[in-house]
Amino acid sequence: MTSGFLASIGLGSIDPGYILLGLIAAVVILLILLIVFIVKTNKLTKRYEAFMQGKNAKSMEKQIAGVCQDIEKLKENTDQHHRDIRTLYKNLEPAFQKVGIVRYDAFQQISGKLSFVLALLDEKDNGFILNSVYGTESSYTYVKEIKRGKAQGDLSPEEKEALEQASGRETI
Repeated sequence: MTSGFLASIGLGSIDPGYILLGLIAAVVILLILLIVFIVKTNKLTKRYEAFMQGKNAKSMEKQIAGVCQDIEKLKENTDQHHRDIRTLYKNLEPAFQKVGIVRYDAFQQISGKLSFVLALLDEKDNGFILNSVYGTESSYTYVKEIKRGKAQGDLSPEEKEALEQASGRETI
């Protein structure tokens, strides 16, 4: 049996039975694929329905909307916290943040290291040195201004040590 159509497209020598078998095989393969896709779609549909049920049959869509609102509130709070931290940081810049203290004996006849030097500096190494000298007859207190880590006058060895401690330049 020959087909006029097959002959017109150049396939007149092929038996139409082979073509029919090929088409049947293609249909069987397509049916198998269709069954596989239907099974997968059913599984996905069941998972979707279970996902959308939520707790106490509450719509998952409502839960997701609530979570989105919570995220927006968290973003707003985070932005406010960042502004607050910047304000606190700016307010703390002039506060004394660095401390150095050295105890010493001002006079040979007095022991117990009752004299001390206290250095207080802010973030930019501005502040003061307080030197309290204890003596048997009297005590004296001196203050020296510090700007950018430098004293306006000469410093005693104890004052230098306290300044180095406060500014973090202490050599150990």
